[in-house]
Amino acid sequence: MPSMAEDLIRYDIIIQDALRSAVRKILVEVNRAGLPGEHHFYIAFETTAPGVKISNRLRERYPKEMTIVLQHQFWDLNITEHAFEVGLSFGGVPEHLYVPFSAIKGFFDPSVQFALEFEPGKTGEELPAEFRIAERDLDSVEEFHARLESAVEQAEEEEATAASEAEKPASAPEDEKEKPEADEPSKDENGSAQVVSLDAFRKKS
Repeated sequence: MPSMAEDLIRYDIIIQDALRSAVRKILVEVNRAGLPGEHHFYIAFETTAPGVKISNRLRERYPKEMTIVLQHQFWDLNITEHAFEVGLSFGGVPEHLYVPFSAIKGFFDPSVQFALEFEPGKTGEELPAEFRIAERDLDSVEEFHARLESAVEQAEEEEATAASEAEKPASAPEDEKEKPEADEPSKDENGSAQVVSLDAFRKKS
């Protein structure tokens, strides 16, 4: 059986870009004429993707991804070649979102059970310079966080080792080791007896 050849054309990327273009055309039509009938959209996207612009409040609440609904209450919908922006209310607080099409993970219209899935970042299109800068900055932030976590873990390990060493009982002076009171059990702080072996105090030859 012949082995499968490598996909040098990258059909997967071509299809992804074509489907993103379809989402863009849908939003352009909605922006022009409004949502027809019962149609409404759920759009899921990665909040960490290059070019995404949302408030710190939303980023803290949705650190990886979020899903928005375009149905009854949204405003200032604007579509460009590479992204869309829209106003939405979250818990009564108005927010403005800027979402590149390359950040979208899913598009779903429940009124007709139409769904599209995407792999964020997989695109053959040339992204604007501001997206590439954002991606570079994001990589730098992630690298910094990784170094910070490593340093914190190392500091915690060193602190635990130091605490363990501090808890070890101090060794008795040599002159005391030579004259043990072998037959008397020692007592701990609670007064309970602890049997001490002679071997523990004998000097090694």
